[in-house]
This record gives sequence, C-alpha cells and structure tokens, in this order.
Amino acid sequence: MSTEPLPLPELLPIAPAGRRSSADADERRLLGLVMQGDMAAFETLYRIYHPRLSRFLQRMLRPPHLVEEVLNDCLLVVWHRAERYNFTSRVSTWIFAIAYRKALKALSRHDDPVAWDDENAQGQVADEARPEDRLGRTQQRAAIERALERLSSDQRAAVELTYFHGFSYPEIAAIVDCPVDTVKTRMFHARRRLKLALGGGLEDWL
Repeated sequence: MSTEPLPLPELLPIAPAGRRSSADADERRLLGLVMQGDMAAFETLYRIYHPRLSRFLQRMLRPPHLVEEVLNDCLLVVWHRAERYNFTSRVSTWIFAIAYRKALKALSRHDDPVAWDDENAQGQVADEARPEDRLGRTQQRAAIERALERLSSDQRAAVELTYFHGFSYPEIAAIVDCPVDTVKTRMFHARRRLKLALGGGLEDWL
C-alpha cells in the first residue's frame, strides 16, 4: 500500500521543515507564557490559529455558526487548560487534537450535512489572477471540493491535515487518536476515491 501523498501544491504551500521547527519553538514559548496567565501571548496564539482552525473546522462542520462555536471552545481550552500541554509534540498537534475532538462532539449533536456551494470555492481564488485564470482556478477548486465531499469524514480529515496543514502521519494519528497504520489506510482509500471523482490523473487538475 503506497503512503506517498498526492501532489496538491496550489492549494496551500507547506512551510519547509526548518521554518516549521522555528515556528513551533515560538509557539511553545507563547504557550509557556499562556500557562502563566499572559493574555497578550494568548492573543498572539489566537491570531495564529484562528484562520487555520477555521479552515479545518469548515471542512468538518460547514455551518458557520457551528464552526465558530467549536473554534471558540477549542481556543478557550488553550487559555484555561494550557498546562495540559506536555511539550512532547508540536503545539499545532496539541491544538488540532483539541479542535478535532470538539468537532466530533459537535457532529454528534448536529448530523445534518451542509452541501458545498461553488460560491464558497470562488471566494478562495486570489483576486490578482486574470479573469480567465480565476475562472479556471475556481472551476478547478470547485471540482476538488466536490471530490472531497465524497470522502468519509475520517478520510477528509486525513487529507485536510496532510495537504492543507502539513502534518505527518504520526502527528495525524495523535490528533485523531488512532494508529498510524489506520491513517495510512484512510489516505490510501481517500487518494483512490479522489482520483475516481476527479477523472483521470490528479495532475490534470492540480
């Protein structure tokens, strides 16, 4: 079973490992200050993670009010329970694990799926692109979003955490609380379903 990720370079560039390590060191320092009740440090972490968690939770939950509710619950845990972080993982792994658990609880209370709207995809296209480029990229992203919608929630979470947030399989396993081999299996089936849904090779789309 192949575990190599499919290339999704245009969706979100992943920072080099060295830069991620530096960012995590900064976040560990900030979280250490949060443990001491430093509100300014928490506000900095909030600004860092609000957009990242918003994107992740939108994939899982869709309804804006539910996304915001879960996001705020997650960040409140960071503020009130920062001492639970044990410095054995990246800060991002710990925070995304909190968000994932909160999202699962929300899904158990609200089980009505919300369909993806092409207008949502259009809003993600860069404004500086030429009109014909924007149209092509909008259609491309909409096709990818529709393909992602066909995945199970577990598969979609694995794809999102891999391609859009740069987590490794062991980190994803820690976030979703399952064995690494289970993450690999989910990614294997997700890649196969995405290829079928998109038609042809992914290189035709990305």
